[in-house]
Amino acid sequence: MYSIPAEIINEVTSLLLLAFIGFAVSMLATPIYTFFAYKFKFWKVQRTTSTTGEKAAVFAKLHAEKHQRHIPTMAGMVFVAVVALMTLAFNLNRAETWLPLAALIGGGIVGLIDDVINIRGLGGGVRGLRSGVKFLLIALVAAVAAWFFYYKLGFTSVHIPYLPFELELGWLIIPIFIFVVVAMGNAVNISDGLDGLAGGLAAISFGTFGIIAMFQGQSYLAAFCFTVVGALTAYLWFNIYPARFFMGDVGSFALGTALGVVAMLTNTLFLLPIIGLVFVIEAGSSSIQLLSKKFLGRKVFISAPIHHHLEATGWPETKITMRFWLLAQICAAIGLIIFLTGGYV
Repeated sequence: MYSIPAEIINEVTSLLLLAFIGFAVSMLATPIYTFFAYKFKFWKVQRTTSTTGEKAAVFAKLHAEKHQRHIPTMAGMVFVAVVALMTLAFNLNRAETWLPLAALIGGGIVGLIDDVINIRGLGGGVRGLRSGVKFLLIALVAAVAAWFFYYKLGFTSVHIPYLPFELELGWLIIPIFIFVVVAMGNAVNISDGLDGLAGGLAAISFGTFGIIAMFQGQSYLAAFCFTVVGALTAYLWFNIYPARFFMGDVGSFALGTALGVVAMLTNTLFLLPIIGLVFVIEAGSSSIQLLSKKFLGRKVFISAPIHHHLEATGWPETKITMRFWLLAQICAAIGLIIFLTGGYV
């Protein structure tokens, strides 16, 4: 009978234990957040205009019922705080967890500022930080992380699947790192529009990169990813339809920036758009809509991102979420196959 090596058993057990603790602590912390969220009325003030300035009539119609229910936002504070505290207490490592932890906290702070402005009803029709300001702040977080990635950790190349060599980039790894982190931060933020959607997609992605990090022997990074999965599972318990609360920008920006950093630390840049394909589609649909309205004067989608377009065509919210989750799982499996066969291990 084949016996699994003791070190593998111990590592997997540790990963699963951290994931479970992340879940349990988040479940215990959620009632505390809920108490303050309802006491201080953390109601999300829905946007009334689109990015280009016109009335967001389709979006308002699709989510009229949610607007009336006063659903709290900023629940992402719970899993960001839990992951940060658990990493600081049990899983801190200069080479593997400093950067994703910094990205998680940095992205979360930017999102928190946006959320606070939102619930205060500031910012006019946009209801929050202007998109350009958010972009610059996330880029600043990414730039600091890119400096550490290049100058302190010494990363200078990227692996291309199925090629016997790595592409040496030197200092050019810095702008690529910034682009990846900013793009993922915005992509996860854009995807956070339906009950359970962004949380489920992020859990699948972090779980997949956790497996990749485990195969690479990056046990601290794998543990970080699985801690995120555990904490997100607790969040999803309350966020699936009908959502009791939303993660807010504090959660979506934290998850997106950290996910981009994890992909760079595992040297799987070219696997990120495969494993995170749904995020790419969501962000891409918003970009296409924006460019089409600006240069062609018309919309490609009834409403963007694409999950709102599907809603407008009659798809139930739960069907969109479930099918996007399934698509993400298929993409994760494809990404793992390429990882195992593409020269990464």
